[in-house]
Amino acid sequence: MNKIAVFTVADEEFGIEIDKITEIIKPLKVTSIPKVPIFIRGLINFRNDVIPLMDLRERLNVKPSPLKERIIIVKMRGEKIGLLVDSVKGIVNIKKEQIARPPSIFKGLKPEYLMGIGKIMGRLIIILNLDSLLTSEEMILLGECKENLSPEDLSKK
Repeated sequence: MNKIAVFTVADEEFGIEIDKITEIIKPLKVTSIPKVPIFIRGLINFRNDVIPLMDLRERLNVKPSPLKERIIIVKMRGEKIGLLVDSVKGIVNIKKEQIARPPSIFKGLKPEYLMGIGKIMGRLIIILNLDSLLTSEEMILLGECKENLSPEDLSKK
C-alpha cells in the first residue's frame, strides 16, 4: 500500500509518495533569481534553509487556480525543493494494483513526469515521478543559485 499526498494543479488531482515530502506550508516570500527557467519562481528561506521554489503549474504548462496555494517541500535527488501547487487535499492509501502505468500521452503531460495513474473511489490521481521533474542541468543550476545566497541574504531582499 502506498500513502500518497494528493494536491491540485489546475483542478486536476496529482499525488506524490508521502515519504518524499518533508513539509507542507503556506506560501512564503520568494526571492527571484536571474537566468533560471520560467517555472523556477525563485528561492525561499524556510527554517534558515535556502530552498528553490518550482511552480508546478508552470512546469506542467497549465493555468493556475490559486485558491489555497501551498508549498510542498520535497526531497528530490537528495535536495530540498519547494513545489508551488493550487491546494492540498489530503492523504490517500492506494494499493499497487490500483496504480496503472501512465499512457504515452496524458493531458499534454510529458510521460517521464508520471509514475502512474492511481484509481481510487472513482477518482484518477496523477502520481508524479519527482526525480524526472528537473533535468540534471536544472538541478546543477539551482544548486549554484543556492550556493550564492545565504538565508540572511534572502531576509534582506
